Amino acid sequence: MGVMGDPIGHSKSPVLLNAAFAAAELDYRMVALPVPAGRGLDAVDALGILGFHGCSVTMPHKNVVIHRLDAVSEVANKLEAVNCIRREGSRLIGENTDGEGFIRGLADDTGFDPAGSRCVVIGAGGAARAVILALADAGAERVDVINRTRSSAESAAALAGAFGHVGEFGDVVHADLVVQATSIGMAEADPSAIDSALMHEGQVVAELIYHPVITQTMRAGVEAGAEVSNGLSMLLHQAAVAFEHWTGSAAPIEAMRSAVD
Repeated sequence: MGVMGDPIGHSKSPVLLNAAFAAAELDYRMVALPVPAGRGLDAVDALGILGFHGCSVTMPHKNVVIHRLDAVSEVANKLEAVNCIRREGSRLIGENTDGEGFIRGLADDTGFDPAGSRCVVIGAGGAARAVILALADAGAERVDVINRTRSSAESAAALAGAFGHVGEFGDVVHADLVVQATSIGMAEADPSAIDSALMHEGQVVAELIYHPVITQTMRAGVEAGAEVSNGLSMLLHQAAVAFEHWTGSAAPIEAMRSAVD
């Protein structure tokens, strides 16, 4: 197994997946593959030639490898991005596990079910787009997308079909779930991405950043009485979905959680 990206040294995928393979007593091993920007298509060819059983894909290749695969899932096709490649006989199939990983992780952390809920997603990048599509597929009643660039917000909101809308920060007040999907919070000096006055008790505030473990947005959410979730759950569960695609077996979540902890 591989995980390709540029850079790739920081990736948690080998830690997560090798712990899973060991716990499941499977003869698999994941290695990091440093693939420079512009060489993603060559890397896909190499997977087939070298007999890799599968591969995780991270930036900057998620939107590139899709053009070299034999087939892609419906979700990956809608997102125009692949983060998981699996082998099916001689064919390489592209999947995107981010959205399902987010939904599973949110349920694991907080028990939240998006069905019938009002959701706000802040950001319109790759992770945000996966979350928006997954929330709509899970039955969310409304998904408002907030982004600095309106055209990007419109494109991302369109993934939710009739349930997607371009939003503004005032919509946070009415939301059952607020997802912070920008890079704000990765630096220690970053402020909260959401005004604490807009958050309140009964809400779930989900942060997609997993380092630091607690961001200023999460602190503001706690102070407002909301339940908060860190991005580690999405990281963990999207890897679990990939494990299931590759092996056909349920992922040993606790072994994976212990490894990343």
